[in-house]
Amino acid sequence: MNMQQRGARKGQITIFIIFGIVIVAFAVLVYIFYPKIFSTFGFEIKSPSAYLQSCLENEILEKANILSLQGGSLNPEHYYLYEGNKIEYLCYSELPYAQCVMQQPMLKKHIESEIEKSIKSNAEKCLNDMKNSYLKKGYQVNLGKGNMSVELLPKRIVVLFNNSLILKKTETENYKTISFGINNNLYELISISNSILNWEARYGDSETTIYMNYYHDLKVEKKKQTDGTTIYILTDRNNGNKFQFASRSVVWPPGYGTS
Repeated sequence: MNMQQRGARKGQITIFIIFGIVIVAFAVLVYIFYPKIFSTFGFEIKSPSAYLQSCLENEILEKANILSLQGGSLNPEHYYLYEGNKIEYLCYSELPYAQCVMQQPMLKKHIESEIEKSIKSNAEKCLNDMKNSYLKKGYQVNLGKGNMSVELLPKRIVVLFNNSLILKKTETENYKTISFGINNNLYELISISNSILNWEARYGDSETTIYMNYYHDLKVEKKKQTDGTTIYILTDRNNGNKFQFASRSVVWPPGYGTS
């Protein structure tokens, strides 16, 4: 075998080695990024929780934002119009010098109920769409009836479907409930608002600086109006989330103090 033939053979061996390395590397990449590859081409099957979250998340955050700007109600009935927003009175008194009375003593429950009612029809549609999506992918689907609930928890909004779900294809997946959580700090803002409202109901006013001294990422604004109404605006400095409400407590009658 001459030098030229030996060189050609070494070149072929080198090519085979490189080709083998490429195949191994490709196999490793496919193994690592398999879920992402399938997701990109639309082949990934979402979990029930992920499917429902993607279907409902934007609507829930939209409703939570409206509730935050309006004092906790989607359609306030007893409100103060401030900068174009109907801000609900959460503590109110018509009588002069009298402390206000809580209008929504169960504020957290009220807001949970408002979100739940507002997304109910779309939630049912999302459940049916999820079922049809699994059927189209060849699953046998048994979706039971159940109620939906919304709960505000620290740093998140949790949605729970008490619907049993059985999925069967190569294996059987059994879900007694389906739930998901969305990052949101409405719970914290409501908790602080309740504390301020307790001051308003007991003393007719509140000292907001103590909250900002304790919660360094919190901004609390107290805006007095000419009729004795106070607008409170709580803002999270990190994400801009707000909760604002109205209170009217220990109001002096018109003309008081004038000669």
